[in-house]
Amino acid sequence: GFSLSIYNVTSRSIYLRWPRFSGASSYRVTATAVNTVGHSLLSYFSDVTLKGTLTSLIPNTIYAIQAEAIDKNGLILAETQIMQSTAPDIPAIEQAYSKLSNSITVEWRAVPGATSYLLTAQDGDSFTETVVTNSPGTVTGLKPATLYRITIRSINSGGKSQPSPFRKAKTVLAAPILSVSSPSCDSIAVSWKAVYMAAGFSVSLMRSDGLGRMLKENTTNTSLIFTNLDPGTLYTIKAYAWNVNGIPGDDFTYNQRTSPKTPADVQVAFNSGALRAIVSWMPTEGALTYSVTASSGLLKLKCNTSSASCMVPSLQCGSEYYVSVTAYNDAGSSKPTDAVSLKTIPCAPVNVSIEEDEPGHLLVSWSTVNFGHYYVVFVKSDDGLEVHCNTSHTQCHFPSDCGFTYFISVFAYNKAGQSPLGDVFNYSTAPCCPGDIRAAVVSGDTLRVTWAPVRGAEMYATRARGGSGEVLCNHTAAACTLSALRCDTRYDITVYSFSEARGSNTSCASKSVATAPCSPEIKNISKETLSVISVHWQSNNKEATYIVTARGEAGLWHCTSSGNSCTLINLPCGSAFSVSAIARSPAGQSLPSYSVPLETAPCCPNELILTQVTQSVTNISWSVGMGAQTYVTALESPKGQAKCHTLQNYCLLGCITCGTNYTVSLKAISETGLASSCTYQGYSSSACCPSGVKLYRLGNNGIRVYWRASDEKINYNTDLHGSKGNFTCTPSSGLSHCDITEIPCGDVYTVVVSPVTDTGLKLTFCPKKIYS
Repeated sequence: GFSLSIYNVTSRSIYLRWPRFSGASSYRVTATAVNTVGHSLLSYFSDVTLKGTLTSLIPNTIYAIQAEAIDKNGLILAETQIMQSTAPDIPAIEQAYSKLSNSITVEWRAVPGATSYLLTAQDGDSFTETVVTNSPGTVTGLKPATLYRITIRSINSGGKSQPSPFRKAKTVLAAPILSVSSPSCDSIAVSWKAVYMAAGFSVSLMRSDGLGRMLKENTTNTSLIFTNLDPGTLYTIKAYAWNVNGIPGDDFTYNQRTSPKTPADVQVAFNSGALRAIVSWMPTEGALTYSVTASSGLLKLKCNTSSASCMVPSLQCGSEYYVSVTAYNDAGSSKPTDAVSLKTIPCAPVNVSIEEDEPGHLLVSWSTVNFGHYYVVFVKSDDGLEVHCNTSHTQCHFPSDCGFTYFISVFAYNKAGQSPLGDVFNYSTAPCCPGDIRAAVVSGDTLRVTWAPVRGAEMYATRARGGSGEVLCNHTAAACTLSALRCDTRYDITVYSFSEARGSNTSCASKSVATAPCSPEIKNISKETLSVISVHWQSNNKEATYIVTARGEAGLWHCTSSGNSCTLINLPCGSAFSVSAIARSPAGQSLPSYSVPLETAPCCPNELILTQVTQSVTNISWSVGMGAQTYVTALESPKGQAKCHTLQNYCLLGCITCGTNYTVSLKAISETGLASSCTYQGYSSSACCPSGVKLYRLGNNGIRVYWRASDEKINYNTDLHGSKGNFTCTPSSGLSHCDITEIPCGDVYTVVVSPVTDTGLKLTFCPKKIYS
């Protein structure tokens, strides 16, 4: 736990320190020179002293240093040892001098064992130190014209020696800081600020390429001007200050070029298409860049370049520019060249107006423009054909056609060229009038108008004038349907073509077209006979033929008239019809009238059969009559009438008088009440049955039958019906009895006496008698 440390070393001293060791009453330090015989140093230190200095040592020598802790009895409690070299010997300054205003150079004799040296320059309380390896050495970072105390110390791995005896040295004057300019192409002006402690200044000037002679001026002022120099040439300027002893200070070198001469032989070439100018000139000695200025009033355009030509863009048309060139280098600029006049191309003409002063002719006019010598107008139609006009005036005439769009450009010209393209104007002439107009009648109030499309038309307007008003139809297609017209009316149809640019062509011719007849109105229908119908209507057309049609399940029936009525004949019975009428004229056909229902009377039955059921009752049956719903049958005679109303096709008629001739009639009635009276062949009722029939026995197997005849002209017949047989007896004419013989006995018979009809039929409804 006992150690030894070094905290400073010089050429002849070593400074030590150690920690307190417990129980030690003193410390013993021994320094023995290594490689040097017989040179050692012994020192004692009390227990309260924990550091010590070994002096009188040999410079640049390695020492073995041993420290021992000793108790009060002289016993060594602990020991430690280290190796340490002393610093080199103190160097001696031979000379110190200043060549630059911020440094001092020191020369000395080398010291054995030194690896480097520490130079110190002291100015009052400020120090500047520099480590160097050998002589000479320079201290930098100093102030100009200032007196310093210079010392030097040698250094090795062991430490630094003590400072050498000082030498005094003063830094030289600072260099003047030049401000240089070239006020003209053959002069250079030099100026500077005052330099501390300076008594005068020396300024020299020479071409940097070494040609020519050097100019030198001494002065106590702070500015100079060198004249009669070469333009655009690089010169080297060197200046320094000296003090009162004539010792020169730092010098300052500056390269300055004289400004260039004014460029010569300026040429201007104008590009009319791009509105720019190419300016060229002869190169000028020493010029680094050139600036071209084109001035027109307050407007200035510039172009900078390092070559001998430059393009000035964005020139304005119709202007006069004054062009000058100035040369530049790092010294400044030359005088500008004399201005060269440049007149640009004229501007595009404005206030261009286009009008058709008369149909088929366009007049194009415009305003004059600056520097415009003459004008050319180009007119190109949309079909590709182009014409032009060359004039010194401000207007041109061109032929035109309907329905074309013309694209018009106006250019102005002068010696510089053609003006820029201005606005391209388009002018559309009125569209052509539609041709091949055709009108087709759709109905009494509608016309379909078609036409051939025409050039330039974007829309068409169709106008129909007639009657008491007009109808207008607008359409983009080459067809239009005019509705809401008046029937049977003549209209003047005009089709106008229309374009958005020019409006409507109102010079188109019209065409006269008549609408179809008006629809007739059926006023009434009257029935002349069952199969003849008269139709009456209101005639509301000037010249028309009317056709009446009856349409039903049975078919079609027509009648035609130019008046206000016609007759339909041979209509079938029992049929329903819808009756309508149309009107026809050369203009077309009307819409049909409203239909009127028509029903013909029902048909009479084709067959009618009468059958006598009893002496006072007759059955009548008949076939179905088309269109009939109910029937009324009647038998009439002077003796009375029998009638029956039924839904069926048969009927029983009572209260019939026997032996009487009747008139037979039948009425067929439809669902709506229409009736057909049908007459048939007369009917005779059967003869009356005899009265007072009596039976008399004629033995066991015969019988006599008596009766009282209703009419002497009637013949009678007697029939016996029994289980054992049937028997008939027919008396001679005019007799009123009849005998039936040889009939089986013991039987019950039914006996009937009946009149005999003309056809030989026997009546079966006469009263029966029972005979046993």
